[in-house]
Amino acid sequence: MNMKLVVLFGGASSEYSVSLQSAIAVMEALDPEKYEIIPVGISKDGKWFRYYGERQAIAENDWQKQECRPAFLSPDRSVHGLVWLKEDGTAVTEYVDAVFPVLHGKHGEDGTVQGLCELAGIPYVGCGTLSSALCMDKDLAHVAAKAAGVAVPGYRVLQSYMTPDEKTKACEGLEYPVFVKPARAGSSYGITKVSTAEQLDAAIVLAFEHDSKVVIEEAIDGFEVGCAVLGNQTLTVGEVDEIELHSDVFDFHEKYTLETSRIHVPARVSRKKAEEIKETARILYRALECQGMARVDMFLTPEGTIVFNEVNTIPGFTSHSRYPNMMKASGISFEQLLDTLVEEALAVQKNRDIL
Repeated sequence: MNMKLVVLFGGASSEYSVSLQSAIAVMEALDPEKYEIIPVGISKDGKWFRYYGERQAIAENDWQKQECRPAFLSPDRSVHGLVWLKEDGTAVTEYVDAVFPVLHGKHGEDGTVQGLCELAGIPYVGCGTLSSALCMDKDLAHVAAKAAGVAVPGYRVLQSYMTPDEKTKACEGLEYPVFVKPARAGSSYGITKVSTAEQLDAAIVLAFEHDSKVVIEEAIDGFEVGCAVLGNQTLTVGEVDEIELHSDVFDFHEKYTLETSRIHVPARVSRKKAEEIKETARILYRALECQGMARVDMFLTPEGTIVFNEVNTIPGFTSHSRYPNMMKASGISFEQLLDTLVEEALAVQKNRDIL
């Protein structure tokens, strides 16, 4: 009997469109001989639906015009799955074996959906509630990375409740250029590179439009490298990649079009440095309590120092996404990767049930 696997897509997030493309790639690669895929879409305004239509409609963002029924993941452990409504309003429960959240950004990658799955007692792919929330917060992630002995950029934190004078004082002594970032937003939304103090206020206003907490991070001289990490008790680390930028910011548009940037896999670094980057990724993965999977992003300076950037707990799964491509470069196919992620989810839940 095939495993009943919910694939969650969409979401009330600015990264909704990316989730649709990632979800299609995941569903197409999952082995139909092993899995009965149950697509569950979340609209931009947060409504949940069990989806019965063609997958192509998901890719084209027309899925809500197809056959779908209102549904939700029940927090009741006796249900262990979905509750969805028939046309006459009758509620139907449907048992599921596991959930694969293919959700990016807020309300999906930040511990909210993970907490719901844990309440329901249902295995789910990826990092746990605590780790998801911690990695989503650029401020707290930097604190954890620094405590683990990894270099971090110089940075300041602004809160919406701070007075103008408090914000001004917090920004004193900054070494420009800096990047002004919403603390808990993904895909480079609301990020501005600031070269002078005169440009700072406008960048802060923009960042506060995306979050109530803002991080001002001093720019690192160097380039970005990444590491795909897989597993829980035993870790598998994919090949190191490198982002070759031709603009100041690897923003949302550039991440998903690569119009002017290039991703090099493997990174153009020595084998010794690549192993050091991998070991740093392992340290960060453990320090931030990750499990299942994460993409660990770092900077490499001209002096060879590895500096923490961020950890992405549900990385993209599109055809050109970095995480699966790093794993592929190390000999793990997309299909093998997905199978392993589901197996890890089942193993983690088994341990939760024991504890």
